Amino acid sequence: MVPLEKLNAITERFEYLEARMSQGLSGDEIAAVGREYAELKPVVEEIAAYNQLLADIEEAELMMDDPDMRELAEEELPVLRARLPEAEQGMRLALLPKDAADSRAAMIEIRPGTGGDEAALFAGDLLRMYQRYAEARGWKFEIMEQTLSELGGVKEVTAHVKGDGVFARLKFESGVHRVQRVPETESGGRIHTSAATVAVLPEAEDVDIQIDANDLRIDTMRSSGAGGQHVNTTDSAVRITHLPSGIVVTSSEKSQHRNREIAMQVLKTRLYDLERQRIDSERSADRKSQVGSGDRSERIRTYNFPQGRMTDHRINLTLYKLDQIVNGDLDEVIEALIAEAQAAQLAEMDG
Repeated sequence: MVPLEKLNAITERFEYLEARMSQGLSGDEIAAVGREYAELKPVVEEIAAYNQLLADIEEAELMMDDPDMRELAEEELPVLRARLPEAEQGMRLALLPKDAADSRAAMIEIRPGTGGDEAALFAGDLLRMYQRYAEARGWKFEIMEQTLSELGGVKEVTAHVKGDGVFARLKFESGVHRVQRVPETESGGRIHTSAATVAVLPEAEDVDIQIDANDLRIDTMRSSGAGGQHVNTTDSAVRITHLPSGIVVTSSEKSQHRNREIAMQVLKTRLYDLERQRIDSERSADRKSQVGSGDRSERIRTYNFPQGRMTDHRINLTLYKLDQIVNGDLDEVIEALIAEAQAAQLAEMDG
């Protein structure tokens, strides 16, 4: 059971913020107070619902002493008491620490792993899977940088996904995805295993990362086109090297100005992700959660086409609906991962 003092303190803090917002604040204060208010509002609503249920139960128990009301109370009490565990669970979930990046847009980076041409084709399948999932949720999905293989697979791709709660739902996709199927290039009908790596990074905001211009080396170079008349003959591609970290990002759109924008945004996002990983590793030095550990070398999922199944190895979830999943029907998988992560957090909170 959550201590009553903690619930009261949260409600008092929310009421204080509400009063501050009605007083008129400066620009910086409005953003900070508004963000905290928005984060606390669903928590306070769950607390209020829980407290109301406790009050209703207490009132029904008092009615038991009134002969005229006893019959009604005997009907209401079991129903109210049955709702109590669910209300308490909802409140405890609302009280779990929030990842500050959950509400942010995200960048998805996909690269083929072992498996040659088949791995590149699989990387392309994963890209389409996330595109369709984004479309189904009404998110904006923009490919920022992409290099294709000769067979039409993906050698490397960076995509920007914008919408409500993007990172919260996609962050568990980071890791090694493995595919088992008969490749189109295989004439003997043998099943091959190949892999692709997915990294989902929360988009950095300007306040997160300050980059010293002296720490950057910016090179312009000729963009490589598709060959023939499509070759870009202007020096529009941009490569930015962040000297302290060694991170190198490139962008090769037609506009050099746009390429600088894209490369800087990708660089900020990668540096922000490095800082998040550093903080997470310090925080979890004595424990490692099974879900969402951030280890991108970890094999997280297998897509087995001959058997039509997908298995997420972190939570031992197997679904025999592979066609729907690769076509973007990811909600069942993501909801299961979120539930497992919440269960682990609750166990820590109780422990």
